[in-house]
Amino acid sequence: MASTETATPETADPTPAPPRTLDERLRDTRAKLENDVDLWVATSGSPGGVHLVPLSFLWDGAAFLISTPRASRTSRNLLADDRVRLSLGPTRDVVIVDGTAEPVDVADLGPDTGDAFATKTGFDPRTLDEPYQYFLIRPRRIQAWREANELRGRVLMRDGRWLG
Repeated sequence: MASTETATPETADPTPAPPRTLDERLRDTRAKLENDVDLWVATSGSPGGVHLVPLSFLWDGAAFLISTPRASRTSRNLLADDRVRLSLGPTRDVVIVDGTAEPVDVADLGPDTGDAFATKTGFDPRTLDEPYQYFLIRPRRIQAWREANELRGRVLMRDGRWLG
């Protein structure tokens, strides 16, 4: 099976490809951040308790931009506790991001950033009647792996700095 395909129980290769080098993982991870549209957002603020939700995102090369209804559990959680965990990709090609979220008001977003978010995600919260909250998520740690043989070396960013 090619390394870009997602394995299913019927197609799982009992002998996975050899682990990628750090440079290969960095390249693959950066491509996923630039090209994927959706991710999972896990929050744990006190108002709503632990919560997991899929959201669209924009990656600017340094941070993620997400948006969700201001009254949502995700918004309430992130306003109460800025810690957040993101996940991209399937379980056999996953990127896990631990970061901190900073609220960004629509008025402070800037039209270019708002337009870039709308173009990338196909969704423009600025046009909706329901108030939406944007959050800028700065990664502190990024991990990536495909199989168990890639668990060693899975950390690609530590303390907000890319390794390698």
